[in-house]
Amino acid sequence: MKKSVFKITKMDCPSEENLIRMKLDGLSGVKNLDFDIPNRQLTVYHSREVTDIEASISGLNLGGHRISTEATTQTDFEENTNQKTLLWSVLVINFVFFIIEMTTGLISKSMGLVADSLDMLADSFVYGISLFAVGGSLIKKKRIAKIAGYFQITLAIIGFLEVLRRFFGTETLPDFSTMIIVSIFALLANGICLYILQKSKSKDDAHMKASLIFTSNDVIINLGVITAGVMVHWLGSNKPDLIIGIIVFVLVIQGALRILKLSK
Repeated sequence: MKKSVFKITKMDCPSEENLIRMKLDGLSGVKNLDFDIPNRQLTVYHSREVTDIEASISGLNLGGHRISTEATTQTDFEENTNQKTLLWSVLVINFVFFIIEMTTGLISKSMGLVADSLDMLADSFVYGISLFAVGGSLIKKKRIAKIAGYFQITLAIIGFLEVLRRFFGTETLPDFSTMIIVSIFALLANGICLYILQKSKSKDDAHMKASLIFTSNDVIINLGVITAGVMVHWLGSNKPDLIIGIIVFVLVIQGALRILKLSK
């Protein structure tokens, strides 16, 4: 048995963790995966050559590179019996906020909220793939990943077209107060999701709490929408909302492309 440690520089939240799990699931000889999200490290216990594992991780374009490989006598690994319950919890939270942000985004005419709702939906897809494909065949998992990826890209393209229409059409100001209030609640929801997924792991509490604030792209997006809401009110223009919408749509498409890579 060998133990290889990888640095994953773009592993910002549990969504990337699930992508890596799905990618390595098809490799025989991988015995256990130990994720340290705050330090962006992954420890792989394996009986096969590390080159295949390294290639699979690199293929996700998450900035992964191997730090070390050494022999280990460890053969017993703690099974997390609560993993399914935790995944269900964060899936429900993300999907509920997808509905909330999409609805309030359309009502308030905020593309920032609409785009952030798709980011929530993207996370729901990742958690859903992990749940529904547990114990299933690799072919089934790849099929679900392909459907999720293309659906996500389609929604993002529709969002892009709407942003362009609003850029060159008659300017309509979004409701800045709705943008700010809903994004604050979404920020809290993302913090809860990270807490739920991290609490089952033996991490130092202070270290884990710091990761809730600083290590999630979702949190950065929420703060971006809040800032855009303030700028809309201050400048009396919808351009800050459209700009944050474009940025988030790009991130959603990048996430969809990662999911599609799992279907190959």
